[in-house]
Amino acid sequence: MVLAMHAGFAFLELGTVRKKNQVNALVKILVDFSVSTVVYFLVGYGVAYGTHFFVGAEELARQNGYELVKFFFLLTFAAAIPAIISGGIAERAKFWPQLIATAVIVGFVYPFFEGIAWNKHFGVQAWISGLTGHEFHDFAGSVVVHAMGGWLALPAVLLLGARRNRYRGDGSLSAHPPSSIPFLALGAWVLTVGWFGFNVMSAQTLDKISGLVAVNSLMAMVGGTLAALLIGKNDPGFVHNGPLAGLVAVCAGSDLMHPLGAMVVGAVAGGLFVWTFTLTQNKWKIDDVLGVWPLHGLCGAWGGIAAGIFGQTALGGLGGVSFSAQLIGVLLGVSWALVAGGAVYGALKTLLGLRLSSEEEYTGADLSIHRITSAPEREPTW
Repeated sequence: MVLAMHAGFAFLELGTVRKKNQVNALVKILVDFSVSTVVYFLVGYGVAYGTHFFVGAEELARQNGYELVKFFFLLTFAAAIPAIISGGIAERAKFWPQLIATAVIVGFVYPFFEGIAWNKHFGVQAWISGLTGHEFHDFAGSVVVHAMGGWLALPAVLLLGARRNRYRGDGSLSAHPPSSIPFLALGAWVLTVGWFGFNVMSAQTLDKISGLVAVNSLMAMVGGTLAALLIGKNDPGFVHNGPLAGLVAVCAGSDLMHPLGAMVVGAVAGGLFVWTFTLTQNKWKIDDVLGVWPLHGLCGAWGGIAAGIFGQTALGGLGGVSFSAQLIGVLLGVSWALVAGGAVYGALKTLLGLRLSSEEEYTGADLSIHRITSAPEREPTW
């Protein structure tokens, strides 16, 4: 189910970008996933969990290959990072430098923080627990995956700059409407369905699977949808990103919250996405094409903090979580992503360049990079 989410990322981006960049959106997601698989298998999984696969197949097959299954599951999380970033830098980023960034991020940057949050590396969780009474809690990755991806994307978006002609000479916004609302909606639906594997199976063993996680995910999804509908004034782009905002936010505390609390968390995330997407695009002139910093970066950070609020027994949660611990964990994750993202994309910009030329961008990434469009202008007649 989580593997299928990458099809959702692909079609969400395909439907949002202009027609001349649709092929590039599809190719990027698939190739990013493939590069992520190789580097996470060879390096990243070991960085996070101290386990490697450089042994014989007989050893790997022991216990029904559980460690390999765990690798496959967690790989789909790791590969979500470049898929998230892809949406922010769409329509003007070079192809090969982004693949290099993918390798560095999935091979080291992401698993470094993954190991801290989910494998208690370097004593950070023990330090947070000693300071606040509880460890940082992120059940399914609001911060470890989503905030990490969104805040890694922000430096890349800023270093690239806005798409050409996105903003007129007087500073006003030039419309770049989505190429296909149906494909955008398809991507959102595939992501939404796959998310129930993302959240529920974060338990990782059958005996720990909880229906509470499934229902909380459902309630956050609908809360985000309805809030985006109302605040976004029935804009279909906002409506279909609303459930994603809610699901991003509920990941961290989906195993702790009451369903009504989860709905509130999702609704806040849906409204937060609409407000900050509009603010970044219209006021701050940050051309984040799919709004990945508001959707994943900010809603993911909100989800990490919300787990420390709505996970409390006073608000119907199961308890065992601290607001201050959650705040520290969120700040650590965001800080690491910002610093690492700035370093990775800053180095690539200096050494290789990040952006297509003006002519290539005008032509579109499909023809400039892949030499083919999503649909030919005319069919052969003979």
